[in-house]
Amino acid sequence: MSTPPTAAHRTNRIAIVVFWAYVLIPLAWGVVNTLRQALKLFS
Repeated sequence: MSTPPTAAHRTNRIAIVVFWAYVLIPLAWGVVNTLRQALKLFS
């Protein structure tokens, strides 16, 4: 499994990273906003 990474492999890795960024950034934003609202409610 020590084949050199091809251009397609590199593009695929970039696509995966971009996909996870699009998934996780809004998710983290939603969690932060929810926690902020909860702290505002309980304080």
